[in-house]
Amino acid sequence: MSVTIAIVGCLDTKGEETGFLREVIENTGNRAWVIDTGVLEPPAFEPDTSREAVAEAGGASLAELLDKKDRGFAMTVMSAGAAAITGELFASSQIDGIIAAGGSANTTIGATAMQALPVGFPKLLVSTLACGDVSAWVGTRDITMMYSVVDIAGINRISAVILRNAANAVVAMAAGKKEEPGDTRPLIAASMFGVTTPCVTEARRVLEDAGFEVIVFHATGAGGRTMEALISDGLFAGVLDITTTELADERVGGILSAGPGRLTAAGLNGTPQLVSTGATDMVNFGGTTPAEFEGRLFYKHNPTVTLMRTTADECRELGREIAEKVSGAKGPAAIMLPLSGVSAIDREGEAFDDPAAREALFDAIRHHPAEVEVNELPLHINDPEFAVACARRLVDLIRQ
Repeated sequence: MSVTIAIVGCLDTKGEETGFLREVIENTGNRAWVIDTGVLEPPAFEPDTSREAVAEAGGASLAELLDKKDRGFAMTVMSAGAAAITGELFASSQIDGIIAAGGSANTTIGATAMQALPVGFPKLLVSTLACGDVSAWVGTRDITMMYSVVDIAGINRISAVILRNAANAVVAMAAGKKEEPGDTRPLIAASMFGVTTPCVTEARRVLEDAGFEVIVFHATGAGGRTMEALISDGLFAGVLDITTTELADERVGGILSAGPGRLTAAGLNGTPQLVSTGATDMVNFGGTTPAEFEGRLFYKHNPTVTLMRTTADECRELGREIAEKVSGAKGPAAIMLPLSGVSAIDREGEAFDDPAAREALFDAIRHHPAEVEVNELPLHINDPEFAVACARRLVDLIRQ
């Protein structure tokens, strides 16, 4: 079963390397679809998608880019064009994987194209920059980044090995994906932290028994951003947002913020959602804590993570934010409150037990002026009965 791999590359500056990738792919008996994102010099060879077409897809003509002589503008246009072109090729089932290679420019263009493609679609980016923080290029997609070791500047005994491995790898990923059996169960997104694991694990069991597949996201900032992005993509039939702790990090200044867009995607596109207050008792820091929080209550979760207890005032603001975001949902939504504690360390006798802070959180949700369904249970968030109630209410929201 043959596959077609899109290669995104500037055929003026990276023509030799792009041609090498094409040769390796075609030598495996598969096809390469070359997308030229170059601007200045003539292409090294004839691509399948021309730079003129890429520029037009990005919102400008190639002549305009040449006239402006603005590298930043050209990069923006060609990145947007590459994303649009690859999106169209994917939608029409003309490609089965994508690869790109280069320095900062080709990495940016290639990554932008890959971020426009869904999770699960094979993506491999060979980059001179893949040896440090790659979050700017990976974003919320499953982009495989391979360090080029040497600069992408011609084919030599080192670059040839790296690029050959990369080309063979993306072909193998694409071929393997084509052979995967399909799973038709509706998907549920769930948010989880270590301190809410028992709740989400039990709720997942109930949802799977009801015929759903549950995809769990770790509420570490990146996890929340990815979940929101995939909800926006329409991937899920429902959302079990048990663990909204990332809102606390965003509001108070912790290291695991998912940004201001957290807890918005389901509401915006009408995806049924069940929301709770999991781990809103804590803000996350590294091994050390900022001096501005001196005197606060801290808990050493492990050698690299220190937790700080949210105050009653912070909890009140979090409650208002949760109620505000859920009440504005276009689809079915409900909030479940675990009155006996919101995390493993927020219960009687535990480090973050603070009835006043919990009450401030819950009271802000109860008395929010906007209309929202709120269900209160005299249970701890990790009690099995609470998890079952959350799962069953979400199923009801989906089926209504």
